[in-house]
Amino acid sequence: MELTATTIRDELVERCKRGDSPAYQQLYQRYSKAMYNTSLRIVNNSADAEDVLQEAFLDAFRSLHDFHYRSTFGAWLKKIVINKSINTLRKRRAHFVEINEHNEDAVYALAQEETVNEEEMQYQVTEVKRAIQKLPDGYRTVLSLYLLEGYDHEEIAGILSISHNTVRTQYVRAKQKLLSIIKQGGLS
Repeated sequence: MELTATTIRDELVERCKRGDSPAYQQLYQRYSKAMYNTSLRIVNNSADAEDVLQEAFLDAFRSLHDFHYRSTFGAWLKKIVINKSINTLRKRRAHFVEINEHNEDAVYALAQEETVNEEEMQYQVTEVKRAIQKLPDGYRTVLSLYLLEGYDHEEIAGILSISHNTVRTQYVRAKQKLLSIIKQGGLS
């Protein structure tokens, strides 16, 4: 039995495909805030996030003929935003520590090194966001893509063009660093 997904056509997207100028503005208004926030969580700089947002919408509008409802328009646009955000980080030379097979055990040891009772770390969302902003680019990117954007480690590895082990290591280290920042009260 073959499963098929039925995707509902978005009338606003269809109007844009037909060249309806007001529809472009409405589509931008519908998605711009969420896409800006997605980019900001990755690039950690409002000017860069604004640039990413504008470039992503320009690319999306230019490529609307390539959008065939294999996903929602929002998911398609989000992928463009994330890729552009990653490219912005690459321009800033975000460094990811590569892990090879010989030190793979170190990844697991690292995860076991320091256990923190995360239930004791109940903070408001805005405080945690401020702590995330203090993470280095590589850590913040992996943590944001995994926790906030919902990508799994394999997907993140593909997006960032790094190994699965590197993603796992970056995630573990990012989480530890984030918890350390929170424990030290470095949220102000």
